[in-house]
Amino acid sequence: MRKITLKGIDKEFSEAAVNYVDKEQQPNNWLNLQFYYLFSKKGKKDIGEPPNLLDSSLVEFSRLQIQKFLQNKGYLKAKVADTIVVKKKKAQLIFTATEGTMFRIRNFKDSIADKKIVGLYRGNRARLTHLRPRERFDTDSLAADRDEVYQLMKRNGYYDFLRQYITFTSDTTYNKGVADITMIVDNPPGKQSHPVYKINNTLITISNSSGRTPGKVDTLQVDSQFRFVDFSHRFTPKIVTIYVFQKKGDLYNIDKQTLTTSRLSELNVFRNVPNPTYEKLPDSTNRLNTKIDIIPLKQMSDRVEGEFLFNGGRYGFDIGNTFTDRNVFKSAAILQIKFNYSTLFDNGRNSTTAGGVENQEFKIGATLTYPQILTPLNLPILGKYGVPHTTFSSNYSLFFQKGLVERESFINSISYDFTETADKVHTVTPIDIEFSKGLIDPAAKDTLLRKGYYSYVYLIGRTIFSSGSQYTYQLNANKLSTYKNFIYFRGSLDIGGNTLSLLSNIFNTKRDSLGQRTIFGYTFAQYAKGEIDLRFYKSLGGEQQLVFRFNPGLGAPYGNSSQLIFEKNFYTGGANDIRAWLPRTLGPGNFNRSFYGVGDSAEFNRKNLKYLDQFGEIKFVANAEYRYKLADNFFGSKLKGAFFIDAGNVWRLHEEAKNPGGQFQFSKFWQSTAMGIGTGLRFDLGFFVFRFDAALKFKDPEFNGSEQWVLIDHFDELFHSGAFKKAYLISNGESYNFLQLNFGIGLPF
Repeated sequence: MRKITLKGIDKEFSEAAVNYVDKEQQPNNWLNLQFYYLFSKKGKKDIGEPPNLLDSSLVEFSRLQIQKFLQNKGYLKAKVADTIVVKKKKAQLIFTATEGTMFRIRNFKDSIADKKIVGLYRGNRARLTHLRPRERFDTDSLAADRDEVYQLMKRNGYYDFLRQYITFTSDTTYNKGVADITMIVDNPPGKQSHPVYKINNTLITISNSSGRTPGKVDTLQVDSQFRFVDFSHRFTPKIVTIYVFQKKGDLYNIDKQTLTTSRLSELNVFRNVPNPTYEKLPDSTNRLNTKIDIIPLKQMSDRVEGEFLFNGGRYGFDIGNTFTDRNVFKSAAILQIKFNYSTLFDNGRNSTTAGGVENQEFKIGATLTYPQILTPLNLPILGKYGVPHTTFSSNYSLFFQKGLVERESFINSISYDFTETADKVHTVTPIDIEFSKGLIDPAAKDTLLRKGYYSYVYLIGRTIFSSGSQYTYQLNANKLSTYKNFIYFRGSLDIGGNTLSLLSNIFNTKRDSLGQRTIFGYTFAQYAKGEIDLRFYKSLGGEQQLVFRFNPGLGAPYGNSSQLIFEKNFYTGGANDIRAWLPRTLGPGNFNRSFYGVGDSAEFNRKNLKYLDQFGEIKFVANAEYRYKLADNFFGSKLKGAFFIDAGNVWRLHEEAKNPGGQFQFSKFWQSTAMGIGTGLRFDLGFFVFRFDAALKFKDPEFNGSEQWVLIDHFDELFHSGAFKKAYLISNGESYNFLQLNFGIGLPF
């Protein structure tokens, strides 16, 4: 199949009309077809898609479907003709429409047999109906109104109500392009009205993880409504009953039925939560007994994740493992124990040990998440739009940089998250206690102090205590896996040290050698830090999407602190922001590591401060990414592609003698902004996405003026060494790499 052409169809409907051509009569995706020819071995393997062959019966079917589509859109007299043009064994399909008169609604009325439903419908019609005078006559609008009335009945106790009771008649005999519509709601056969039902008792049955209910298990009478049977022996009744929103005596409500199913599924401990079923009591009271049958997930699981990157002589990996227990204390509380190990090797000239480890980080942590808000206060269940959580978290990390520092941190927190609406999520961390300790290599410390790098010794080598609170607000996180048009927002605020400052002043605690107050003998940090992640998602049709992202951040020390602690600073570079640079190797601002000069002293600074001297209190990252589908079936995965531009940097709040050019200045914002461009592949396996990105440095702020446009000026040195790379090697002590490759799990944002 070569091409499909539609003629005579209004622009408003021409794009949608193409979808009514049978899929087997539409042109193949060129790349999918090539994959089929290359890998399918004449259909023996299901890779790509086979060529679509012309079938006259399917062409006729498509013609009728397009004609019906136009008639349903108000062109009641529309006719469609088809033409097939064959050239060089490829067919072109031409569908030509004669639309005729567009029919519009003139009058609308209802005819409802049940008087109670008359009042209910007319009281809600204004907000439900899609049928208004002078609007286009559209059968989709009729279907939408029919469904709205059905849902209205189901929300108000009409358990037995069926869509078949609702019909529409239309009078178009006036032949003037207008239609008079009547909605008819009939009573059940042989009855004068529709019965209204109320909820009675509820039986909850939990099978084992295989879906079986073996042996005999005691039935627990929880209260006057609930009975509970648990063949898995793993759950207490409360964790299920609090998320059953249909209570005894309530009118049957399909929305509460759906809400119950959704919230029980969101507990992430059940494999299958079907909609509740109902049984009418054999009397005239119009009551319903409810049955909820649930299959739990396996209690234990384990997941491994990893990321690999390399750039010239530097390469590294990040590997993690997460163990999950989904039902601690029989309360659907989820315990996760995670460990993560990352390391970076350097074979370059500026390495402390050729081929050796430059830095390593080990993290281990545990989180215990309860599916409710746990406080001393008797708060209501905030489950209307999502399951709320209380999370207890404890994490330990050990960072090691060869020849410089070994730094430990221990963080403990309690967080609450709840969903205000389907789109709005709040996370509050009232308690976040951190203890950090740095141990600098004695020889490195002595050298740094002699060279005047006291601020680095102070930053990474001290022991410090902090206590703070955090708040995060997210908008539209539930839409991130869709192709809709929407705005995603995530804003976070982290404030620490104020309570400790108050206590230290009240109790007049001791000061250290720098005059800073201490708690329990340790200096404490006082700071405020905020960060925003703002994204614009634009659908381009099908599985094409354009994403713009802006990610600014600002941290400021105050009170008891003269600078941000090591863990609170911003860094850029890496697989998730500016992909043309390795993590922690960009900025701050216009800072160039050639500042260290040449000789033994410069070599010491470059080796020992690598990955530590390029941080800042200010961050701004912007990304633009075009995402598209390449193939539906590529060795079992959906193959997608991306083109992207990344820009941004980190900056210091104040001018630092050891980071010249690193201070943020509005007048130098563009001059100090880095840019990278690239492309990538995403292998979508459904349950996770494997990603490969290749990024090129385009604008490098460590240079001046026009020299910043490195890819344009030195494109000839992209894959081999020339004058530019040789000069950089002499001045900076390491080779310049244009290309950065990243392998990872999941999308970058």
